[in-house]
Amino acid sequence: MTADRHLTRTQEYALSVVAAVVTANAYYIHPIISAVAADFGVSDARIGIVPALNQIALAIGIFLLLPLGDRFSNKRLTILFAIGQTASLATMTMAQDFALFTAGSTALGFFTIAPYLLPAYASKRVAPERLGQVTALLTAGVILGILIARVGAGVVTENYGWRAVYWIATGLMVSITLSLPFLMEERRTKADPVTPYIALLGSLFPLMKQHREVLLSGLIQALNFGGFIALWLGLALHLTSPAMGYGVDTVGYLAGIAAVSILSTPRLGRWADQVGPRKARLAFAIVQFVGLALLWPTGDSLWLLCIPLFLGNLVGPGIDVTGRMTFLSLDPQLRTRLTTIYIVMMFIGGGLASIAGTTVFDAYGWAGTCILLVSISGLLGILSWVGTRSPVGDGNSASRQ
Repeated sequence: MTADRHLTRTQEYALSVVAAVVTANAYYIHPIISAVAADFGVSDARIGIVPALNQIALAIGIFLLLPLGDRFSNKRLTILFAIGQTASLATMTMAQDFALFTAGSTALGFFTIAPYLLPAYASKRVAPERLGQVTALLTAGVILGILIARVGAGVVTENYGWRAVYWIATGLMVSITLSLPFLMEERRTKADPVTPYIALLGSLFPLMKQHREVLLSGLIQALNFGGFIALWLGLALHLTSPAMGYGVDTVGYLAGIAAVSILSTPRLGRWADQVGPRKARLAFAIVQFVGLALLWPTGDSLWLLCIPLFLGNLVGPGIDVTGRMTFLSLDPQLRTRLTTIYIVMMFIGGGLASIAGTTVFDAYGWAGTCILLVSISGLLGILSWVGTRSPVGDGNSASRQ
């Protein structure tokens, strides 16, 4: 594929669907975590190790594997990673003990690279003025995958048991893996530079010094994503606790609020194209803080909980989109490695928050979870404000602060 050939709209939407399916695999556990814990006979605090190791393994996998996108065909890498995900899901599905299930989930995290390879792949194949829109479209696909995972997993588990969720997920991954050769195209030519793998990994550290914007954006997204993980793990345990008494299907239905993100994120991406990602990110951070601050006073009412969840889902993905925009407009040869730095930080945040979310709930209940989330969001807002003060130019133009 030549460097000047752009993706068609059909290809853009197809890649968004791929992003949805490969992303969903890590999120099936969230609404059904109490059912899985009960089946394996482990505590609320101990079950948190499953999503925690998944996220940490994802960070390690991204660090070791995602830089290969600047050396090898993105198409071939995506297919290989999809095969790894499929095998990991099959292991989780058939696991009869907690250790094997955890091992399968950890391996799944290690191979969940495709959702974070696709934005860099697409950014090299779209016009610069459409970068925000296409990045937002892929992000909307990720959101759709998370939505389907959380809603579907709760409903399926309530009616057929949690293993049925992973049988379905394995089947979907088989379909996606078989379709990828027809959806993606090669790009590399003989003129493209080939950098040794060790040099690619080593180049990440100088890039951190050279492009400090990616460190700030990565830290902000680590807080954003970590808060998201802690919220849904805590909420799943809260709603299925004896005090609330709801089933896992209710957790899934409530997760359907995320559907608002599918509609809002592309529009927020276009708005960020106009005003600049830094200003947009600060605005999103403020709205998110307000939403999370409402979790405690609304926590005893299923209907009132919809208000803070709506606000959080409205702007949370926008924080991610604007963070990516600050570096995805840079040199195409650097984008995959810059994405690596950003995503590794993001999933380290997710892993730490998985442990913190379940541990805090186990020790302090819903009140402790709310305090944790407001603290995370407050720090995110402060860093977003710092980002608007930075002398480094934003994703599209240094003049748009």
